[in-house]
Amino acid sequence: MPVLPTLRRAAAVLLLAAATLYAAPACPAAADEPGWTAEPAAGAAATARPYFYLAGAPGTVLEDRLALANTTDRERTITLRGADAYNTAEGAFAVRPAAPGTGAAGSADATGAGSWISFGAATTVKVPPRTRAVVPFTLTVPPASPPGDHPAAVIATEGGHEVGVRVHLRVGGPALAALTVEDVAVRGRGPATVIAYTLVNRGNVALAPELRIRAEALVGEVSGPPRGRTLPVELLPGQRVELTEPWPGAPAFDRVRVTLTVTAPGGARAVATGSRWLVPRGLAGWTGAGLLGLGAATAAALYLVRRRRPVPGPGPGTAPDAPSAAGPTTPAPHHELTGAAR
Repeated sequence: MPVLPTLRRAAAVLLLAAATLYAAPACPAAADEPGWTAEPAAGAAATARPYFYLAGAPGTVLEDRLALANTTDRERTITLRGADAYNTAEGAFAVRPAAPGTGAAGSADATGAGSWISFGAATTVKVPPRTRAVVPFTLTVPPASPPGDHPAAVIATEGGHEVGVRVHLRVGGPALAALTVEDVAVRGRGPATVIAYTLVNRGNVALAPELRIRAEALVGEVSGPPRGRTLPVELLPGQRVELTEPWPGAPAFDRVRVTLTVTAPGGARAVATGSRWLVPRGLAGWTGAGLLGLGAATAAALYLVRRRRPVPGPGPGTAPDAPSAAGPTTPAPHHELTGAAR
């Protein structure tokens, strides 16, 4: 969206839609419904947008608008803030909570794009019944911001209920798509076997990774190899997620080796392997006990053999190098025979 010179101080006063949302009275919102919505305001083409998309160079001031719609018969007081976004350990998209003591207007650890968002004086908005309010905000990209994607969100809060609208911010400059696959391991047994691994985004753009798996066995063949898929994860820059893939057809008794290949648009590619002996639980216990018993029996047998082995030495009643009782013996005469026998 084109950058406006300023946020317009007058924009702190909401742009309220004078028209009523519904001509006929409607039933009040259910108790489990917030009774209000937050979404990007329609652009020039009057088309709905699922999120904010902003792009600019370092030092740029960008502007957009948030639409708040009150569908109830009472006034709503909604607080607005910007928040940094990140991946949870399982790969879900999440935002940083409000910092303690700041209410909803502050954000804990908001050092990224969330801290660049400002609503000016309109951080707290009062929306009359059945009215739609359009609230402008700015996003100021610091001059020293690195290039790439900077995930954030606009958070609207009222009465303990929060609604978040994602902000996709791309700062101009070289884009790098890179990732690694780490900590590949085969866990569990039988139908509960899974392949666990960790993905790390080493680049500066968000990635939509695709996974391929190759499984090999030492003795037999892998009859039910695990399948690859497009992962339901948007891996944000610098984030790490831990995922698992089910492998119900894993061999019951064999040594397996799995190779994981992960790719993503932009040329990102990573390969990692992991291996493990798969042994049935009962067989593993009996095998371990048998080996332990065999080792103990072998050690006992060697000990007994060493105890019973005779000690080498002179015979009974004789002393080494003792002279004979009959005295010295005369060597037998030596006869040399020559010629023929007579």
